[in-house]
Amino acid sequence: MIYAENILLCIAVPLGISLLFVKDQVRRFVFSFLLGMVICLLSAYISGYLSIVTGYGAEKTSIFLSPLVEELMKVFPLLFFLMMFDEDNSSIVSTSIAIGAGFATFENCCYILNYGAENLTYVIIRGMSVGVMHIVSIYALSLWFILSIRLKAFTFPNVVGALSLSMTFHATYNLLVSKPGVTSIIGYMMPILTAILLSVLRSRFALTEEKKE
Repeated sequence: MIYAENILLCIAVPLGISLLFVKDQVRRFVFSFLLGMVICLLSAYISGYLSIVTGYGAEKTSIFLSPLVEELMKVFPLLFFLMMFDEDNSSIVSTSIAIGAGFATFENCCYILNYGAENLTYVIIRGMSVGVMHIVSIYALSLWFILSIRLKAFTFPNVVGALSLSMTFHATYNLLVSKPGVTSIIGYMMPILTAILLSVLRSRFALTEEKKE
């Protein structure tokens, strides 16, 4: 048994103190990273409660409930920043990445403390799969929101549709890695391949914008 709240406090205190000495984009990134860790803990509470209420086991919860809860919780602060502040594209992207990175980091820390870190290969695979998955899912959402705002199509149905795709991506990953074999290998490769694809698409999109200017 681990005490997730104590782990969060141990990691969050140094990062919180660092906010006193940094400014602007660095402060925003650190704050969003902290927010991502808090969201991870809250998501675990909610998923655990829903698991008890529905009677689902750990496997069904990870496939059917956790993706909905976690993606919804991650997108709330991003939508808040979009609606309350007039942010530029780089700020929106960095905020989304920091939230995803904070979420993934705290989840991985709790997982390693709970199950051990003896198997270095599996720990690395988890870091490059689950860790990357949480980042690319919200990163893709931020890019979609930026594009929607630019096209003046940032509406409620648009947000729900994009969030549904993010939840589906997350649930598909959890389903694939739930059983050992070829499917789990495919699942482990999904996040990093998606990250590469998003990086290429963003680079080309940025190049297109520069040519227009």
